[in-house]
Amino acid sequence: MRNINISAQNDKYPVGPKLPACFRLSALRKAVCLTVLVLLIITQTGCSSDSAKPVTGENYLLDTVCTISIYEMKAADGNGSDVVLASADEERANAAIDGAFSLCAELDKTLSRTVEVSDVSRINSAKGSWTEVSDDTVRLITEGRKYSELADGAFDITVGGVTSLWDFHADADDAKLPDADKLAEAVTHVGYEGIEIDGNKVRLTDPETRIDLGGIAKGYIGDRMADYLEGEGVSSGIVNLGGNVICIGSKPGDEDFVIGVEAPFSDRTQIVGTIRARDLTLVTSGVYERKIEVDGKLYHHILDTETGWPAETDLSAVTLTAAKGKSMDIDALSTICLIKGHEEAKKLIEATDGVEAVFILSDGSTDQTSGMEFDPEK
Repeated sequence: MRNINISAQNDKYPVGPKLPACFRLSALRKAVCLTVLVLLIITQTGCSSDSAKPVTGENYLLDTVCTISIYEMKAADGNGSDVVLASADEERANAAIDGAFSLCAELDKTLSRTVEVSDVSRINSAKGSWTEVSDDTVRLITEGRKYSELADGAFDITVGGVTSLWDFHADADDAKLPDADKLAEAVTHVGYEGIEIDGNKVRLTDPETRIDLGGIAKGYIGDRMADYLEGEGVSSGIVNLGGNVICIGSKPGDEDFVIGVEAPFSDRTQIVGTIRARDLTLVTSGVYERKIEVDGKLYHHILDTETGWPAETDLSAVTLTAAKGKSMDIDALSTICLIKGHEEAKKLIEATDGVEAVFILSDGSTDQTSGMEFDPEK
């Protein structure tokens, strides 16, 4: 079966999947504010000294509230090894944050299926003709095709025709199911094998196939943002794109960041445990990220590309970790794990170098790979 993901207290920094896209901006801000108040998340340092608090920026991008916190930067007039607190050079830190958010917005406009002028939209509307695209688009489609093949189609970036029929942004009163006949037709056009790449040109051999990079693009964008920040001198900080978190360096004082793993179906204030991190990226995927309720039944956004309907899985969520710079890879892998289920997912990650996992099963229990250092919440 082929499936696809449609696109603490003190010093515990929670990470969970991106907020449901059906939330409006005001609700998103309320959710984030609540989490900040209860758990002292990314915008707080976890340090006793006010001078060590980060310079933090927040923006609404990628269907979620994104946060960047910078703790330390290389000194502007130093020799490359001198480091200063970001709060001591706030203007430069804020400029770096603004630049990273601008990069995020630019990449989103290039890679999003729903932006009319994006590279992906132009490929999808070309009806099988060659389309010239950016280096970013070529790289992401190439990697997406690789992970589609790795998963034997369980992850498939040509699922756009299926995802476009579902509206997980709908308000509760307006939520409805897609037309069954249209879903049945859409799944016949899913197939990563039909993507052709020639330099910076891309085409789809089936004119009705549609690409959707939602299961991998956020990780790629996060990697690019972290690279940009480091290029601006950031030596300690966190990029938080909802379910994708990237830790640059460590906290001031050479302490690990402590990342809380969010409890599924909670009010976004509960965690199941923590992971210590430095120069690490973490990605969480969960069936509770986006969902609608119709006639008393919940439908999540993890879809079976053979039927177009929500896939069956015994996992509520999975959190993967890897070295900084690998957010794109574990973005795709986290979706694959969620779809394949606990046993197959654990075998996959145990066989993948440099990647570890925490699995949250549907019954609320947790499991982890042999190399994962996870501290369950007492």
